[in-house]
Amino acid sequence: MTRPPKPAPFPPPALIETTDALSALCARLAQASFVTVDTEFMRERTYWPELCVVQIADANEVAVIDAQAPGLDLAPLYALLADARVLKVFHAARQDVEIFLIRMGQAPRPLFDTQIAAMVCGFGDQVAYDSLAARLAGAQIDKAFRFSDWSARPLSPQQIAYAAADVTHLRAIYEKLAARIARDGRGEWVGEEMAALADPATYRLDPEEAWQRLKPRTGNRRFLAVLRAVATWREREAQRINIPRQRLLKDEALMELAAHAPTDAASLARTRGLSRGMAEGRSGAALLAAIKEAVALPEDALPEAARRDDTGRASPALVALLKVLLAAKCEKHHVAQKLVAVSEDLDRLAAEDAPDIACLHGWRREVFGEDALALKAGRVALSAGRNRVRLVRLPEPPAE
Repeated sequence: MTRPPKPAPFPPPALIETTDALSALCARLAQASFVTVDTEFMRERTYWPELCVVQIADANEVAVIDAQAPGLDLAPLYALLADARVLKVFHAARQDVEIFLIRMGQAPRPLFDTQIAAMVCGFGDQVAYDSLAARLAGAQIDKAFRFSDWSARPLSPQQIAYAAADVTHLRAIYEKLAARIARDGRGEWVGEEMAALADPATYRLDPEEAWQRLKPRTGNRRFLAVLRAVATWREREAQRINIPRQRLLKDEALMELAAHAPTDAASLARTRGLSRGMAEGRSGAALLAAIKEAVALPEDALPEAARRDDTGRASPALVALLKVLLAAKCEKHHVAQKLVAVSEDLDRLAAEDAPDIACLHGWRREVFGEDALALKAGRVALSAGRNRVRLVRLPEPPAE
């Protein structure tokens, strides 16, 4: 068995704490064809992610940028991230991209996410960075500082070394994955995923749609109207004062408010998790106003319950067959199942005639969707042989 090559030696990471040093670093990195990027952030105490550290590397150097250093202007970094001539390589990029989208007003471009690329290359679902580092770069990643307080200062030498490791080995991972993708002709597959990753709509949450995250199990439209109103208020208020939505008011409290629709501060204060001080203050007044408005809505303005009839009619046996087909097709094409279709997609595919789901579009349709529709229509069957599941084309039924 061939061992992965040992990682190439890398210079010690530089700690960047001034705008001048950052400008010089970014000017050098702008000459590279690609850079590897990662972030460390905190979100436990805030609604918006609090950027603490940005680590970045090219073939010659690695730097750890203290994003909270006094007087540091991150504009040179943002200019580099927006430079279309330099590919930005991340691993599991979604939260990183969201941070930069909030701060820059746009996503870094162009993007390459090694976690998504690894799924395209058959490394499994949502493969971790340390696993890829071991398999493709021959490196062992110490995750001891993963949950350290990145907002505390000064940063320790161990934190700096940990942060640097997240981008140094990422170079080898990217190069190996990019070579596989080119060899297998899957550049278009990855391109579709990166376009979605960079699309601001991927991260946009309309406060008026926040109630749908709660997945209420009722068709009572008046209940849903109140739930929509209080969830909208919570989302906007959490954004305004920058605290986690659950810390402001828990989901269970929203459901209780929707069920009882209190009309005064005294009844509002009886809601579990809502203090009397909050009920009698500005927040309570705003909540009561939102509830009153929702209760007064005319019938034609009430939200519709989520459609459950179609998925409820999904045949468990058919869903099971689709799962087997998905596993077989993904095994054949060496691609992660979750990247092609998730359980909800299979439920809808089994129950609906023409669902608008990802696996019936683009490369996913070629890999799985067409055969899934054929299986559902009785044009193909599944068979087992030689320790594999095979697809058997059935003869067309005779014309009537």
